[in-house]
Amino acid sequence: MKTVFINPERCIGCLQCELACAVEHSASKDEALAFLETPVPRKRVHVQAGPVPTFAFPNRCRHCDPAPCLQVCPTGAIYRDAAHALVLTDEKKCIGCAMCAVVCPFDVLTFHPLTGSPAPVAVKCDGCVERVGRGETPACVEVCKVDALVFGELNDLIAAGRVREAGVVLAATGATQPVSAGGDPLAAWHAWGTAEVTATLSAASRAQLPVSNTNGHAGASSLVIGENEGEPQ
Repeated sequence: MKTVFINPERCIGCLQCELACAVEHSASKDEALAFLETPVPRKRVHVQAGPVPTFAFPNRCRHCDPAPCLQVCPTGAIYRDAAHALVLTDEKKCIGCAMCAVVCPFDVLTFHPLTGSPAPVAVKCDGCVERVGRGETPACVEVCKVDALVFGELNDLIAAGRVREAGVVLAATGATQPVSAGGDPLAAWHAWGTAEVTATLSAASRAQLPVSNTNGHAGASSLVIGENEGEPQ
């Protein structure tokens, strides 16, 4: 199943995905003309500010299966496109009751008037179903320059994310760089052992105490108490 995958750690909050989404869902499909239309085209992806100024999150519909919004819609305005596994809305059937927004776990639904529906109706990401049907990528993914939004097979994207996160963790430890193809898979453990032995020897030398063995217990050589002085020799 192809889907849009979010890498929030890469998002820089440029809002290009929001602009591309609104233009894609306009009548003209033109950046210069889209916002002169009535009603104004609405974005379906929402970049939300994070806990720190350098962090943002491009929030969008996850097209859940099962989808809570689809299950509670009283008019059948929300349905699933089986060909692309996308949860879509039919604005002609929507009555704006907001039951879908109440149960949505990701808070991705908004309500606005659309062409042919003077009253506000549910507006959400449709996965750019028309673009995907033509073999293209969704508009938000196409304009994202930092790969915060990527499109592909779900399992492949998850696997790539695991590899990337593992590399970041290993690099952050300072013990080793991410293992390349053909490299030593135990390099991190070897580096850790070397550092531990070096630190133990250094500490023992400074304290002028016998070197401990690898279990943290004193070695065979121990302090000898003088017979006459009662002082360590």
